[in-house]
Amino acid sequence: MDAKPQPLPEIVRDVARSDPMRTCLIEAGGRSATYTEVHKNALRWSRLLRDRGVARGDTVATMLPTSIAAIEIWLGIAWIGAIEVPINTAYRGRMLEHVLDDSATATVLATSDFAEVLREPLAQRESITTLVVAGGLDERTRSLENIDIVDGSQLPEPLADADLSALAMHELSCILYTSGTTGPSKGVMVPWAQMFATALGGAPGVDVGPDDVLYVPFPLFHVSGKNMIYLSSLAGGHSVLKAQFKTDEFWRDIRDYGCTITLLLGAMANFVYNQPELPDDADNPLQIVTMVPVIADVAAFKERFDVQVTTVFNMTETSCPLTSDGFDLGPAGSCGRPRAGYQVRLVDELDREVPPGVLGELVLRSDEPWTQMAGYWKRPEATVAAWGNQWLHTGDGFIRDENDNYFFVDRKKDAIRRRGENISSFEVEAQVNEHPAVLECAAVAVASEHSEDEVKIAVVLHEPGSLPAADLHAYLVERMPKFMVPRYIEFLDELPKTPTQKIRKVVLRTDGITVGTWDAAAN
Repeated sequence: MDAKPQPLPEIVRDVARSDPMRTCLIEAGGRSATYTEVHKNALRWSRLLRDRGVARGDTVATMLPTSIAAIEIWLGIAWIGAIEVPINTAYRGRMLEHVLDDSATATVLATSDFAEVLREPLAQRESITTLVVAGGLDERTRSLENIDIVDGSQLPEPLADADLSALAMHELSCILYTSGTTGPSKGVMVPWAQMFATALGGAPGVDVGPDDVLYVPFPLFHVSGKNMIYLSSLAGGHSVLKAQFKTDEFWRDIRDYGCTITLLLGAMANFVYNQPELPDDADNPLQIVTMVPVIADVAAFKERFDVQVTTVFNMTETSCPLTSDGFDLGPAGSCGRPRAGYQVRLVDELDREVPPGVLGELVLRSDEPWTQMAGYWKRPEATVAAWGNQWLHTGDGFIRDENDNYFFVDRKKDAIRRRGENISSFEVEAQVNEHPAVLECAAVAVASEHSEDEVKIAVVLHEPGSLPAADLHAYLVERMPKFMVPRYIEFLDELPKTPTQKIRKVVLRTDGITVGTWDAAAN
């Protein structure tokens, strides 16, 4: 797909001018909006915020559900040169307070649904002076004290073009806080150029057009949600917003809204594939799935649902540096090859490049400026550390083959060392997930009485109680090297996850050995 680099607010404005009635966004089960409506409402938010004192360079923290209004607010903030800080809607207590403090915001924009979780943090912070309530006030927000409350349902006339800020690709589109799975969240400063590059890389080899409909079951405080909106707008198409991914509603939504392209992250593809087969599985409008990671049964997935599959590797700090060659997924397990315009290496602990077949950390650079993160907000030391030797260090362990295919092995922090052997939690999980009774699992290191680590797996079954721990252990003994076989097994109803379906292994590591943990050494 060829596209002119432009900040998203300008793209929406230009489509509104050329095709005023073209649909831009649809909420699954809710309202729809044209490009014209989205642009005008964005400018209404611009005026409201400017009139409340928000100026160029200011941060505006938002706590909003996935919705058309959330996109309009993002664009409205940008048009006055301010920077959106979208907050994970699951944050509470210290995690929420950390983002409010770290982002140095004076203005918070949220719906009444989040009034209670914001009550104490706002009351304790004199630095936060204004709460704008999207959707209107109710008893939950009217009772908040010590803060100026603005009714966001009463939007003024749109800000005039002459009052809009000039937008540039090197400027920040937003500050996205990482999921905080290992410690306090860091604010990733994301330039418009990075958003643009990520959008283009998110569906490699796919010629997205104005008739395409993107299904977006992701929160808008995450790069995946924002970049799918960017991609559909670049093509002049539209997106269907889903407040939360729900397996049992996935195909109904795809059919009802004629969705042609989507992204499935983490366990989503397995959840969709593991649903009971139906005679009309292939009778759907979906054409392309970007699957991250590619599931083992991808060939059967493609045939069953009559779709084509691409894949990428990405993180909040980057812009899809590894992609499949269109629909050619390469060898099983591959994350793709280096994308044109990106320099990619695997290095050891001293940043020396390792040869094919040897585990190394993925580091990268891009040819075009501002297409990777601009650093971590207010954290120069962390920024310098991430850009060691002028290469962005991802913290991910990979192996590459002689044909430059890259294979993810593990996050450096998730690696397990047991009895002198390094163990990939990713490889352990892959073996466990092959058992037909297992829906998903996570492998973590727990303390060993003999120093180093022991391996524990947390497992979710398709049918609770259908598989004894001893039987799963025996199954793994037959299939894994002895040093990799988990000593500990615990069955859970669900794994702790971020709203973007990433497993929060820090929770599992913190839980350690519980009363419900089965121990192979004691059985």
